[in-house]
Amino acid sequence: MKNETGKAYCAVDFAFQRIGGKYRGRILWYLNEEPVLRYGALKRLLQGITTKMLTQTLRELEADGLISRKVYLEVPPKVEYTLTPAGLELIPIIDNLRQWADRRILELDPVGEKIEC
Repeated sequence: MKNETGKAYCAVDFAFQRIGGKYRGRILWYLNEEPVLRYGALKRLLQGITTKMLTQTLRELEADGLISRKVYLEVPPKVEYTLTPAGLELIPIIDNLRQWADRRILELDPVGEKIEC
């Protein structure tokens, strides 16, 4: 596959550019858990995220074709986010990563507290 500059790149890099980062995987995971989420609900779930970062991350996920955004013409505006078919394809992969991380965390810190995503 080639990137915007026409150069070939690694498929692993391509994949992690789409789901890597602090919030992308969690947003996808939350949209799997709750198939339709509004902006405010996502902001509450992603404690500590700034408005700017959430907006930017949602735009990137939408540009990558992983989520869709539906705007209702009301006052105040209502915006809903859902996973696209491409986003849904990532859920088993993210779940495998979550399971792997659960095992590794337990191995590294057997008495540590588990936090649900």
